[in-house]
Amino acid sequence: MIEKTIDIEKSKANSTHRKLSIQAGLNGLSFCVTDTITNKILAFEKIVFKTQATPYLMLKELKAKLGQDGEVGSSFSEVMVIHKNNMFGLVPKPFFNKEELPNYLKFNAKIMANDLIAYDEIPNQDIVNVYIPYTNINNYIFDLFGEFEFKHSGTVLISALLNEGRTVIGPVCYVQVSEKEMEVMIVSDKKLLFYNQFEYKTQNDFLYYLLFSLEQLQLNPEKIQLKMFGAIEEGDPIYDLCHQYIGQVSVFVPNSPSFPLEELENEVIDFSILSAL
Repeated sequence: MIEKTIDIEKSKANSTHRKLSIQAGLNGLSFCVTDTITNKILAFEKIVFKTQATPYLMLKELKAKLGQDGEVGSSFSEVMVIHKNNMFGLVPKPFFNKEELPNYLKFNAKIMANDLIAYDEIPNQDIVNVYIPYTNINNYIFDLFGEFEFKHSGTVLISALLNEGRTVIGPVCYVQVSEKEMEVMIVSDKKLLFYNQFEYKTQNDFLYYLLFSLEQLQLNPEKIQLKMFGAIEEGDPIYDLCHQYIGQVSVFVPNSPSFPLEELENEVIDFSILSAL
């Protein structure tokens, strides 16, 4: 069992003030490089897999990318890895015991004998996110860069949206949209009510998962505020379909205190990876 930071002697130190953030998932990889002094994004690249990969093939793509002499480069003072998968479970902190990690996942994830289980504490929510990181990715990143930090994508998204400085009355449903995945998060009065990830193939799949999530919390689709962001715009087929069943729908631009999203062509940059910088 491991926690979210690998606490091993750091390999070759550098003082380049460059931070690399990598989001790794079976549907694709994202890379973002920032200058930690000027808070400027130096490079961003995204790889979308045509079909869902395996952890082995995902690592192969990662090695190929980091082995190239491109904009991402190889010299960094900080490295962050974000694991995006549905092998996680949210546990109320009063019931959390780090000696029982496998028991929190055994009903919603297939746990192999050699799987390592990690956890992130979600600030100000008394919630712990227990998950299975991609161990092969972590091992490779450590061999390449030395000490680094890693988190689950759900931890990053939940923390970022709950830290939004805007005052919203009533429950709000946030949906981060990508080509094949959707992350649904429902909050009320700065408290997390629901978070889950779904893979969808059709517009109807998307709508089903959304309405099903609202139904579990007995929320009225006509009254809930639906705020979508990511790979979505007004007039898109998914947007228009949701508008037929949800009373209040809008495209949402999350706050980013360090990086002004309107200047970053944010429809290309994953909000999760941006929030982890």
